[in-house]
Amino acid sequence: MTETKVSAGTGETSADVREWRQLLARHADLTCALDRELQSGHGLGMSEYEVLERLAELPNQSAKVQQIAGSVHLSQSALSRVIGRLESAGLVERNMCPEDRRAVSVCMTDKGLHRQTEARPTHQRVLAERLHAPLTKTCDPTD
Repeated sequence: MTETKVSAGTGETSADVREWRQLLARHADLTCALDRELQSGHGLGMSEYEVLERLAELPNQSAKVQQIAGSVHLSQSALSRVIGRLESAGLVERNMCPEDRRAVSVCMTDKGLHRQTEARPTHQRVLAERLHAPLTKTCDPTD
C-alpha cells in the first residue's frame, strides 16, 4: 500500500481544487438567483420549476416519478416533496401508472403548464445573465 503525504498549512491549493471551488460557487450563485427570481415572480422554487419544465418537454406532459428523478438530480424523497408541493398547488396530478401498478405517474395540469410557460422567460433570463457573466460574489438568499 502506498502512502500519500498531506502537506497541511502550506497555503497551496491545486488547480483541480480551485476549479472545483469555482464550479461550486457558480452553481450556488445560479441556484440562489433562480430560486429568488422564480419564487418572487412565479411562486415556484427552482426544483419545482425544473420538474414542471421536464414535464412540459414531454408530448403528453406526463412521466413516471422514476423517469423524472433521473433528470432533475434530486433524491427520491426530495422529489416526492417537490411533487407534493406542486400537487397541492394544483400544478400536477399523481396517478397510479396503468401499465405498472407499482409505479406512480405525474401529469402536469393546464394550470401547471400555464405557470411553467409564464416562468420560462424568467428562467432563461437568469441563466443568460449568470452563465455569461464573470462570477463576482455568490448570491445571498436574503438579497
